Amino acid sequence: MLLEPDVSPAWRSEEVLELLDARHARGETHGLALEIATDPHATVGAAATQLRHLRAGVAEAVRSLGLCAAVAGTHPTARSEEVEVSPGARYQYLHATMRELARREPTFALHVHVAVPDPELAIRAFDGMRHHVPVLLALSANSPFTRGVDTGLASARTPVFQAFPRTGLPRAFGTYEAYVEAIDVLLRCRAIPEPTFIWWDLRLQPRLGTLELRVMDAQTRIRDTAALAALVQCLVRLEALEGFAEPEDVPEAMAENRFLAARDGIDAELLDARRGRRVPAAGRLATLVDACWPHARALGCERELALLAHLAGDPGAVRQRAIAREAGLQGLVRALSGDFSPPRPRLALAA
Repeated sequence: MLLEPDVSPAWRSEEVLELLDARHARGETHGLALEIATDPHATVGAAATQLRHLRAGVAEAVRSLGLCAAVAGTHPTARSEEVEVSPGARYQYLHATMRELARREPTFALHVHVAVPDPELAIRAFDGMRHHVPVLLALSANSPFTRGVDTGLASARTPVFQAFPRTGLPRAFGTYEAYVEAIDVLLRCRAIPEPTFIWWDLRLQPRLGTLELRVMDAQTRIRDTAALAALVQCLVRLEALEGFAEPEDVPEAMAENRFLAARDGIDAELLDARRGRRVPAAGRLATLVDACWPHARALGCERELALLAHLAGDPGAVRQRAIAREAGLQGLVRALSGDFSPPRPRLALAA
């Protein structure tokens, strides 16, 4: 998010983008938002290193314009009445087709792509990863404030973004052909111009050969981004090769767990519909991490996976509320900006 010196939203993304490499920085729907994208990397550690360099470059560029930058799931005080839609053709199309929905409060998400070698493994991983969406959302929740108020949610970004169509938890498809047909009918009927106008919590990207996880809030600290990327990479490999997730045939329970994760973050008590009980999200996370360790060793991301303990013990939404109690919302946004690209990492992979 781009910020004026008083940490109010800065609707100046077009000016900033002129100073940045288009391969790694692009505009978003709202004029205060930039997307930073790393290159593909074989390891999470290499991606995190590049992300740190990219953030430093953004910080330098915005500073030259008298601005600053920050990252969280939402800007704590931005209001839809102030929103300026970016001038790019894609974003003007969004505004034309979704009307005032395109002017909702801006949100910021972490998207992680994992390369999968063939369509059959990709759809197997896709169907399995649906079951892990609540844990990933709970762990990443980093947006308790919007419109200047504490929403009581850990991830206010989730319901705000869900005002868009074609969002939320997709159904299981079973086969790659079924997935292709579901997207193709929207294209044939001209509901969407191309597949990236599907904004589900996860989606396949055949053009890139990846499965993309999109449900997570953007992370203020790079070490938290690295930890979540490691978990996603390991889970995709786990599901593709082993089919770890238990089948869940109660879509209402899956939808409820997604809401509970957005509401309560890592403290959520999730429904276990098969056994008729509730289980802590933190306990479900521990089970997943245990299953992921062999895959972390194969992928070279053991160190990053271990950082999940730091994130679970110091989640973003809790940290934001603690800062806001001490310094108010303006002080919170200043703190988020200070964490965007500090001069020295505090820990390995920290920022």
